[in-house]
Amino acid sequence: MSAKRFNSSINPVRTQQAPPPAASYSQAIKVNGFIYVSGQIPYTPDNKPLSSSATIQDHAEQVIQNVSAILEASNSSLNHIVKANIFLTDMSSQFGEFNKVYGKYFNEHKPARSCVAVKELPLGVPLEMEVIAIERDDNKL
Repeated sequence: MSAKRFNSSINPVRTQQAPPPAASYSQAIKVNGFIYVSGQIPYTPDNKPLSSSATIQDHAEQVIQNVSAILEASNSSLNHIVKANIFLTDMSSQFGEFNKVYGKYFNEHKPARSCVAVKELPLGVPLEMEVIAIERDDNKL
């Protein structure tokens, strides 16, 4: 299926303000006014893990900051997310603490969201977040 078939262009997004992709994928893809952000893990923009003493709240803050940086580089923002998918490795001990951080960023604007327990995530991290957002309409800022 080609992008030309739908009369649109597919543009990868890359920012130094979030960790680089660890494999053959883009940080995000923009197409038809939508931004599809790949799963972000709690690594720093210089591609380092958080310290071993980091809490799930620390991990959540880092993941949301990574998502935010990618969206800003895409002419979007956290307030333009329409769907968020969250993956946690231990729902019973992590969900409440994760939700406290998530609620700081999404208290008025509340995108559709799924939160799923998974057995494990890449590089042994406890959390991953992927989102779909729309571009900002700069005429309405």
